Amino acid sequence: MLTAITRRAGRLRTTLSRATAVPVIVRSSVFLTGLLALAAAWPAELLASRYFALLAVFALWPALMPGGRGGTAVALLAVAGWLLDTAGFDARIALWRVLTLAALLYLAHTLTALAAVLPIDAIVNFDVPGLWLGRAAVVILISSVLIVLALGLTADLGGSAFQLATLAGLAGATVVTVLLARMAVRK
Repeated sequence: MLTAITRRAGRLRTTLSRATAVPVIVRSSVFLTGLLALAAAWPAELLASRYFALLAVFALWPALMPGGRGGTAVALLAVAGWLLDTAGFDARIALWRVLTLAALLYLAHTLTALAAVLPIDAIVNFDVPGLWLGRAAVVILISSVLIVLALGLTADLGGSAFQLATLAGLAGATVVTVLLARMAVRK
């Protein structure tokens, strides 16, 4: 057992000595966006307590192992925090907070995907993450504008027709997700 621990420590030392700047910056950004998403989602009372350290450990998980399930765990933990804050602590739902949480979760997701395909010792120009983040910024901007427009329409439409359209939209999104998942499994 001591030999296995020594061997892992040696591999960690080798990995850290071979690490280059861009992959380390990308992984640090994964940690930072995950931590900010958790901070935006969870109640302020819990963030001011000792539980913040536990959230920081969860945010570190996808940064250290981006190819695993850490990104999903952080996103689910952020959603759980959001639900706890809005349902359990009766926090007011503010548009800026919803948009911030959505943007941070998307950034954490896309940066985790980049970190998963980028070896820690890769020599990469800063253009690669720059273009990656540029595309992410366009997606976030378009999504934010569409959300604000959709919220403006909800105030005008309201009633059972709007609820029916919402259910039809959710059903359509579910069908598309299932079809895409089946197509991915076939290949």
